[in-house]
Parts: sequence; structure tokens; C-alpha cells
Amino acid sequence: MKPVAHPQPLGWKAECIETLRLAGPLAAANLLQMLTYAVDVIFIARLGSQELAASSLAIAIFAIMLSAINGLMSAVSPIAAAELGARGPALRPIRRTLRMALWIAVGLAMLGIALCSQAEAIMLAAGQDPAISALADEYLAILMWSLLPMALSMALRNFVSTLGRPFFATAITGLSVVVNTIANYAFIFGNLGAPAMGLEGAALATLISTITVLLAYVAAIRMDPRLHRYHVFGFFWRPDWQRFSEMLRIGTPIAITVMAEGGVFGAAAFLMGLFGAEQLAAHTLAIQLAALAFMIPAGVAQAATIRVGYFFGAKEPEGIRQAGWSALAIGVAFMGLSATMLLLTPELLFSLYLDPDDPANSAVIAFALSYVAICAAFQLFDGLQVVGVGVLRGLKDTRVPMWIAIFSYWVPGFGLAVGLGFFTPLADVGVWVGLAAGLVSAAGLLVWRWHRREKLGLTVAA
Repeated sequence: MKPVAHPQPLGWKAECIETLRLAGPLAAANLLQMLTYAVDVIFIARLGSQELAASSLAIAIFAIMLSAINGLMSAVSPIAAAELGARGPALRPIRRTLRMALWIAVGLAMLGIALCSQAEAIMLAAGQDPAISALADEYLAILMWSLLPMALSMALRNFVSTLGRPFFATAITGLSVVVNTIANYAFIFGNLGAPAMGLEGAALATLISTITVLLAYVAAIRMDPRLHRYHVFGFFWRPDWQRFSEMLRIGTPIAITVMAEGGVFGAAAFLMGLFGAEQLAAHTLAIQLAALAFMIPAGVAQAATIRVGYFFGAKEPEGIRQAGWSALAIGVAFMGLSATMLLLTPELLFSLYLDPDDPANSAVIAFALSYVAICAAFQLFDGLQVVGVGVLRGLKDTRVPMWIAIFSYWVPGFGLAVGLGFFTPLADVGVWVGLAAGLVSAAGLLVWRWHRREKLGLTVAA
């Protein structure tokens, strides 16, 4: 996306094409990232249902800090995009924004490592099985060190994407899939001369792949002429407290929003663990499929933040309107397709993780089939809510969407999950009904806010 002196709206067709051009590599990178997680699940599932359940509990805790970091690093995109729209190329403001983002990334990663070190105590306090909690703690003892390279990579990914190089995110994430797959094969089962480490081997594979990703982003930025001219690694020790404050002001609500959604799904994993290891393993499989589908509208949302932010900085309300509604339409269209696939081919999709013909997996598959039917039903709302957050984020509107997320996911969402799950015959299925209710609520409120953006004064650039 090249900055111009006075950006003009492109028209609906051209805007859709531009959004897809930007969203395509980002969505592909998201899918590849999920493929990395899927590879972990595929390998871990072959260790047994207890190991799969333990990894699910560990990720539920790990994801809390990862979500917070991802949210704060996401603030790089709307801030940098607005600078490009207003006065591109804006070398100094964007450089200082990224520098402060990297500072914040390091601090949050250290906090996350401290939280993960107390994982077993947290799981036991939540009533989880001691044996599974011990396995999860051993897994996290290695996995938690991945937070630092992950945090730094998230900031760099937002930088390269906003500066018109989203294909770097795709290529680098693809590299991580290859590295992670080889490392899982080697360290989980003791292949290629490596020790057989079981579940801990999966954690080590993740650590190796995340370090590889960070080094690849640094190399890409140094080698690309357009990115290198920002000199983002120069004078790294110099603070810019105004940019630091802006990153926190915009990024903290994003982080809380992401944590509100990620937290409710993590809490749902804990609820499912109370029903049994088979239900928790089935929940993990169904969530994997839902998350894979979610990656496409998530990429559209990232593109929407950049496109809306670009026109927001340029003070072009028609450009804002076209960019936002185009993204919402694209997100809903894809989720309609994914819902159809989930309804028509669930067993085929589950076969990527487990052998459905193996009698040992019959109970897990049966539970997972009942969950994925509900998952298909809320696909459209899941797409609407994530793109809705993205378009509002482009306007630097993050505080009210934060409260919408907290309310939707934790009042109708988690409230119904607990109520239907433990006080009605729906039991474990009721937990999924509650998750669906939270997504429906969030989608409706966020789209309503976007529709009223001008009356609410959201399109007036500061």
C-alpha cells in the first residue's frame, strides 16, 4: 500500500480487491500459524488423550498472556496506518512507534513467563486432575520461553504488514511450520538422532520455531529497501514516552478485548475438563477446527484495520465507509462457506487429528461431532465480530469495543456456559451454546457501533 499525497476512495469493487490483496497474505499467515498449532495437536494426540488434555490446559494459560501481547502489538497497525494516510512515509513516527512496541513486548513477555511458572498451582486450584496438571506444568516449563520471541515477532509482523509487505508474514510463518514439524518429529518420538522427550519435546519444538521466526523477520527487514529505510533497530535504547503512552492507550483495550475472548474459550476448556478427559480432548479438536476457520476473517480484520486507518489518517469518510463495509462483507461470505464445510464434512476434518475408525477414539469423536454442529451455527457471527473489531480499531476506537467484548463473552457467554452446562441436561453441549451466545452478542453490538460511527464522532481524526 503506497502512501500518496491525498488518498482517495477507490470505489466498492476496487476497495474489495485492495482489501483482499492485503488480507490474502495475512489470512494465509494466520492459517499457517494455526497449522503450526495443528501440527502440535496432531503429534501430541498420538501420545494419548491425557497428553492431549494436558496440552489443552497448558495452552489455556499460555494463551492468556499471548493474547495480551498480541493485542498490544496490534496497536502498531492503526497508529502506523494513520501516519501513512496523513503524511506518508512518516519515517520517524513509525520508527518510534515500533521501537516502543518492542519495549512493551519484552516487558509483557517477562510477565507472562512469571505467570506460566505458577501454572500447576493455578490448575489444581481450579479443580483439575493432578496427573494432567503435572503433565501440563512440565509442558509449560519449556513452552513459556517462547513468549519472548513470539512477542517481538508480533510487533515486527504488524510493522511489515502495514508497510505493504504482508507476504513476509506468509513466507516466514510457512518457514515456522516446516521447522516446527521437523522438530516435533525429532523431539517427541526421538527421531533424527534426537532424544524422545514426549510432551516436553512438543514444547521444545515450539521454542525452536519461534526463535527461527524472530530471526527471519529481522533478516527480512534488514534486506528489504523499503523497510530498511525506517532503521527500526537503530537507537533501540532511546525512549519516546509520547509514543509509548499512545501504544498503551490504544493497545491496552485491544489486549483486554483479545483476552476477554481468548479467556472465555480458555475458561471453557477448564469447564470441559470437569466433565472428563474425553470431553476435554473432543473440545480441543472442535476448537481447532473453529480456530482454523476463524483465521480467514481474522486476516480480513487485520487488513480492515490498515485500510480504515489509512483513510482515517487522511480524513476521508467515504474511504472509511467503503473499507469497513467491504471488509465486513468479505468476512461474512467466507464464514458462510466454512459453516457449510463444518456441517457437511466434520468426520473428514477430524481425521486430520485422530483415526475415526479406531475404537479407542470413538467416544472423543462422538463428543466432538456434537460440539462442531454448534460451532458451524455461530460461524457467521464469529466472522462479524472479529471484522467488526478490526474496522473500529482502524478508527483507533478500542475502549468501547473492549467493554462490548467483556460483557458479551463473560455475561451471556460464560454465564450461559456455566448455567446450561452444570444446571441443565445439556451438560457439556451447554458450554458450547454459551460460547455461541457470547459471539452473537459481540457481533451485534460491534456492527451497530460501526454503523453509527459518524454520529458517535468516531471518524474525526485527532
